[in-house]
Amino acid sequence: MIRKRYDGYRAYQYLEAGQDYEIFELPSGTDRVASRRVEVTPEEEARTERILRENLVVSLHDHPTFIPKDVARIYEYRRQGRDVTAYQELSESGMDVVFDNMNDGSALITSKNGWKWEDVLYDLGMRQADLAHQDFIVPVRRLADINACKENGHLGLVFSLEAATMIENEIDRLDILYGFGVRSMGVVYSESNALGSGLKEARDGGLTDLGQKAVRRMNQLGIAIDVSHAGDQTSIDIAQVSEAPIFVTHAGARALWNTPRMKPDAVIRTVAERGGVIGIEAAPHTTLTEKHRIHSIDGVMEHFEYVANLVGMDHVGFGPDTLYGDHVGLHHAFSKQLGVAAIHRGLEFPPVEFVDGLENPTETFPNIVRWLVSHGYSDDDIAKVIGGNARRVLARVWR
Repeated sequence: MIRKRYDGYRAYQYLEAGQDYEIFELPSGTDRVASRRVEVTPEEEARTERILRENLVVSLHDHPTFIPKDVARIYEYRRQGRDVTAYQELSESGMDVVFDNMNDGSALITSKNGWKWEDVLYDLGMRQADLAHQDFIVPVRRLADINACKENGHLGLVFSLEAATMIENEIDRLDILYGFGVRSMGVVYSESNALGSGLKEARDGGLTDLGQKAVRRMNQLGIAIDVSHAGDQTSIDIAQVSEAPIFVTHAGARALWNTPRMKPDAVIRTVAERGGVIGIEAAPHTTLTEKHRIHSIDGVMEHFEYVANLVGMDHVGFGPDTLYGDHVGLHHAFSKQLGVAAIHRGLEFPPVEFVDGLENPTETFPNIVRWLVSHGYSDDDIAKVIGGNARRVLARVWR
């Protein structure tokens, strides 16, 4: 598989482990569980590798870091503010650009509930201190950086936050976050904030006046807007208010799996009609379907095909929402804070330990492309959905 220009750097290598920071046992990167490789012929595998080599590959939403092997220690781990980037594993992922969502942007340095202003800046600063000591992963600030990553064998990292909760009522804080490198941002997470309603709320009040000001400022700055966790009306309002196309970076179709976490056709159409892109996700127990109630790549791709048929191949991409470690265990640990349990609303399905075929960032795009190749998709369409569509939107959003 395609490998990037990786020189062996390990996270926080410039410090003394055990002295400058606490050591946590981490899981193995890519063989933690027996996630299967999509079966293809030798000819199809050669085509898969060529497509990954020749085309821009963009993950609209991932967490390219490790979580502790003992997930119960996640709060201790996160309070250090030193999330461990999986440098070696990412060098084998086939990705050129990844939207790194900084553990949702919640940050847990001083708070068990997260989204505190100083904590978020602490997280952003600490990660960038580590990145500054190596030259494989390059923070992306503008469109030219994406082109350079592909040409130079680097992996571009787009700093992203899943909500603007931490700005409170201070619109200028968006400028500060931009200065800290944030280039993609949600307006609201599952719980409502001063800007709009989250998807777990029973009543969606839509985008507030303050929220409209925030959207306008994000447009002015050049911050891509994400509505993955916003309520339905709030999502539609944001798409209509924004002067630039927006993203649903990681979700699926509610027509296939009736939970608030999935987007209804009305939201998908509104985002697409205004030039945006819907990224299909693969976090455990999200993109299920009646046909595929055991979560695997087949259910994820059923959501992909539904959205592509609904709004066209120009408006769909992938935001797998994967990480290195026990993602299901992480959901259990954060169930209360992040509203994970609330989004299922009584639906029954067989629980899984991992999403077969899409378990971690290293295997996601090679398996996605294998699936698309084996199902007869053209090179042009594959190029669009694995990165071309995302780049088109960013060309209109970033300044």
